[in-house]
Amino acid sequence: MNDAIFTLNAGSSTLKFAFYEVSSALAPEDLRLMARGRIDETTSPPTFTLSDHEGGVLRDEPIETQSASNAAERLPMLLERCQSAMGALTLRAVGHRIVHGGDRYLGPTPLSEEVLNDLESLDRLAPLHQPQNLAAARIAKAALPKALHVGAFDTAFHQTLSSTARRFGLPRQLESEGLRRYGFHGLSYEWLVRRLSMIDPSLALGRLILAHLGSGASLCAVHGGRSVDTTMGLTALDGLVMSTRCGALDPGVILYLLSARGMSGADITDLLYKKSGLLGVSGLSGDFRVLMSSQTKEAAEAIDLFVFRIIREIGALTATLGGLDGLVFTGGIGEHAPELRHRICAGLTWMGFEAPASVPETCGRLSAPSKRPAVYVIPADEERIIAAQARSLI
Repeated sequence: MNDAIFTLNAGSSTLKFAFYEVSSALAPEDLRLMARGRIDETTSPPTFTLSDHEGGVLRDEPIETQSASNAAERLPMLLERCQSAMGALTLRAVGHRIVHGGDRYLGPTPLSEEVLNDLESLDRLAPLHQPQNLAAARIAKAALPKALHVGAFDTAFHQTLSSTARRFGLPRQLESEGLRRYGFHGLSYEWLVRRLSMIDPSLALGRLILAHLGSGASLCAVHGGRSVDTTMGLTALDGLVMSTRCGALDPGVILYLLSARGMSGADITDLLYKKSGLLGVSGLSGDFRVLMSSQTKEAAEAIDLFVFRIIREIGALTATLGGLDGLVFTGGIGEHAPELRHRICAGLTWMGFEAPASVPETCGRLSAPSKRPAVYVIPADEERIIAAQARSLI
């Protein structure tokens, strides 16, 4: 029987999970992965995959059960299938990704019912993620009552932002009510800093821009391993154009939708979160892979906008940092779209970036050994950070 830490990363249509062996190790890089996988509700039928620590597939099969309103509802089935594939597990702790921790939750926190109720007040600031995160936590607590359930917060990494970087140009009364920049993707950024400190320690202490590019996308300016600026703000709508999210927007657009179009708050929320971004501009898909394979003018224009906004924000964050030593790509697009990385670097040659003649497919360092700014691709591993945070409270 194995003692394990179980991590859950619940979205609206996917549920990613991993198992780590409980040991004396506390550092994320020292934790031993046992298995990982996902439930994917975007396929028809939904699918369940489970792989061992080396990536060997243990299970890859359709889910032939009744429909679920979200991936979190599949959790009991997930636990049953994992145990049948791996043998009996004693789960000492369950680490949960929680997107928004607000001002109160700045580190790993046991998820009592009181804490979960408090976190529900932040649902409106992360409507695509927070309700799913909390639903998974409640289901897991009921299914695994003997385990310690720990919340790991995406916003916590950005607590080092200065008061100036956090502040909006709004009346202070609104700021006192919590309207400020929080930043997101913090678990991913924490891993990138740790991983880079192992493979390039001097660069890890320098001025970096970390680019988490996936269906949700953001950039983070880091100096000395600490977040100093980021493109997302109060909510995960801000910053870059994303798969179905609009990114930074003139507030006058919202006023127009309210007054000229007569749209309700719910309709505007649906438009900005689910019908905009790459999907809205292309009219085709929010999936970057689909757009890359399309021959339509609209798909090309959506990609052009994505690249343009990334390059522009890199320039702005470089100004915050006062220079740049390195750029790190991660996330589903950042890791697997070499053509995109090439276009971004080509648009930044004025900063000293090289646009290589060939488009490298591999992860690791992409720039020449002595070249600054350096360019890296590092695979995301949020689950490892979540596991380490849960382990710290056992």
